[in-house]
Amino acid sequence: MIHPHRHTEILSAAERANNALDLFSRASAKLRRQMPFDSAVWAATDPETGLVTAPMLVENLGSGEGCADYWESELLEENVLPFRDLARAAVPVAGLRAATGDLPERSARFRRLLGGQGVDDELRAVLRTGDRPWGVVSLFRMRGGPAFGPHEVALLADLSGPLADRLRRFARPSESDGGPGPSAPGLLLFDVYGEATSINEEARRYLALLPDGPSIPSTLGLRLPIWLIGTALQARAIARGRDRGSARIRIRTLDRQWLTCHASCLNGPGGQPGPIALVIEPAAPGDLAVMIAQAYGLTPREFEVAQLVARGLPTTEIAAALFISPHTVRGHLKAVFGKAEISSRGELVGRLFAEPYRPPPRQ
Repeated sequence: MIHPHRHTEILSAAERANNALDLFSRASAKLRRQMPFDSAVWAATDPETGLVTAPMLVENLGSGEGCADYWESELLEENVLPFRDLARAAVPVAGLRAATGDLPERSARFRRLLGGQGVDDELRAVLRTGDRPWGVVSLFRMRGGPAFGPHEVALLADLSGPLADRLRRFARPSESDGGPGPSAPGLLLFDVYGEATSINEEARRYLALLPDGPSIPSTLGLRLPIWLIGTALQARAIARGRDRGSARIRIRTLDRQWLTCHASCLNGPGGQPGPIALVIEPAAPGDLAVMIAQAYGLTPREFEVAQLVARGLPTTEIAAALFISPHTVRGHLKAVFGKAEISSRGELVGRLFAEPYRPPPRQ
C-alpha cells in the first residue's frame, strides 16, 4: 500500500523545480523510492497534439539511441496502450502486462524492441490537465521484477493532473524570454524511408538553438533531435491513415524563444506517400497565445473573451458578440486576471498576445 503523504512528497519536490527537466528529475527520484523501476523516460508534450517536445529525460537507457525506434513503433505500428489513447482514457495510466493479460508479446513495441532489451513491464502515463496532455512518462522494469500493480497505477494516476499543472507553468512567458533569431523558415526533408536527405541553412541555425536531448545521427553530418523525428513520423502516420491529428509541435529554444515545427507528407508517383517536409519557424503570436492561455489554465470561453479584449472591444460589445451578459463578461475577465496574475486589459494583451522581441545577435 502506498501512503498518501508520499504523494505529497513527490509534488513538493516537483514544486521546487526550476524548469521542466528539473521537474522530471525530482519527480522521478522521489517516485523511484515508492515504486521501484529500472529505467524511465519523461517527456514534455505539445498540449495541442500530444507529440513529444523538449525537454526529455532518459534514465538508465544508455544515451537514448533507441528513442527513434521507440517512437517509430508508437506512431506507425499497432500497439497496446498508445499514448494517444491513454490521453483520452478515464484513467491516463496503465501497465503493459496488466493490459495484455500478462502477454506483453501482443504489443508490437514489446515484440520488436522492449523484449529484446530485457524489459519485463512498462508503466505508461499521460500527464494531463483536463483534456490537454503536457507530458508523458514510461517506467520500465527489467526481467526478474514484478509487474506494475494497481496501487502503483493509482499513485501515478493521482500524480497526473498535479504534475501536468506544474509542468504547464513553465510554458508561461517570462522576462528572460528571447526574441526572434532567424526569421526565414528552416526546411528539412526526409525520404520515404525516414532518412534526412537535405536541409537549408536556416534549419541548421534553428537546430543549433535547440536544447540537448536524445538525438540520432544523419547523413547530413548533424544529429537530429528526437522531437523533430517524432513530428516527421507523425506526418507519415497521418499519410497512412493511422491518425487524423496534426504533425506539429512548439518547442522552446536555449534562449527561450518559441519555435513551431510542422511536417507534412508530400505526394510521390501514383499518389503514393512521398518525402516528408518539416518546416521550423518562429511561433506566430496568435498561435503562441493559445498555448500561453492553456498554461494559465484559461477556459475556452475565457480565452474567447481575452481575444476580443485584444481586439479593443469594450465589455458591451464583447457581451453582444458572445451572446452573454456584460456581467458575465466581467466575471470572465476577473477570472482571467486572477489566473494570469494581472490587473488590467493592457497587461492581458501584453501577457497573452504581444510578441516578445529583442534584436537578434550580430552574425
